[in-house]
Amino acid sequence: MATSPTSAATDVWLPVPAAQIEGLPDAFTYHFWDGDEEFPADPADCAFYVVPYMKGPAVAVRPLAAMHGLRVVQTLTAGIDHVADAVPGLPAGTLLCNARGVHDASTAELALALTLASLRRLPAFVRAQDAGEWQPGMYEALADKNVLIVGYGAIGSAVEERLLPFEVAEVLRVARTARDAPRGPVHALGRLPELLPRADVVILCTPLTDATRGLAGAGFLSAMKDGALLVNVARGGVVDTAALLTELESGRLRAALDVTDPEPLPPGHPLWHAPGTLISPHVGGPSSAFLPRAKRLLRAQLNRWAAGEALEHVVAVAE
Repeated sequence: MATSPTSAATDVWLPVPAAQIEGLPDAFTYHFWDGDEEFPADPADCAFYVVPYMKGPAVAVRPLAAMHGLRVVQTLTAGIDHVADAVPGLPAGTLLCNARGVHDASTAELALALTLASLRRLPAFVRAQDAGEWQPGMYEALADKNVLIVGYGAIGSAVEERLLPFEVAEVLRVARTARDAPRGPVHALGRLPELLPRADVVILCTPLTDATRGLAGAGFLSAMKDGALLVNVARGGVVDTAALLTELESGRLRAALDVTDPEPLPPGHPLWHAPGTLISPHVGGPSSAFLPRAKRLLRAQLNRWAAGEALEHVVAVAE
């Protein structure tokens, strides 16, 4: 698989000014584009396109139709659902690379924060503080809980690393296919019906694909034990919102959601006020940890490409 710039196009479009990324190769002409209405140069001359971060699918794919010399599309997200539909229209051989590793620490940190905040009822304490009320009581701990991680990739593994110091009883791991991992077995998705009833906390880290869309539907949720907590740091579409609302409104389950379907969650949506629900506005990735890691990824990928070496994190190739 050729990864070096073999076409006449040698421009690189970056959503970060090139001057802010040390160590970029001199072989290319760099243009800064972060989703503005006007393009910084002729898209036909772009060979390596780095997708603007958190600007939505419409912005992400807008220049692609005109990028006739394109060889690489690099996202700054682990998920590629916002650009995947455009891959069949790209020039043959164009590589689509994701940002595996860039968001592991930040997203895993938020997954743990949401889990702890929900179990220890921190939102209720904040509301009580606003009202000047003292609410002592006995509250749940993460210690001694069984935690099921659905989507045991780089982020799922990072979540487990952060769970272990909290003395969880057991970590159960699920991915698309079964395998052995350093900390224990990873089960296939087909094992979910027998694993879900064992979990006190279920953390969703899986990418959004045709196989995972609506994965946490009525059957999935009904298999969770009474009082269990669902944490979603994956994509909103992995969860069937209507089915989740049914469980939340009955009081049987609780949820901590960094992502929702629809997203952004509109004012007045019943999820905002569902019992036992904590919502954050899709902030798993965008933190102070993002930019340094994103710069390291881009520097490494572009230097590999300039040297004719294989790129990392290739998830699709246009045919």
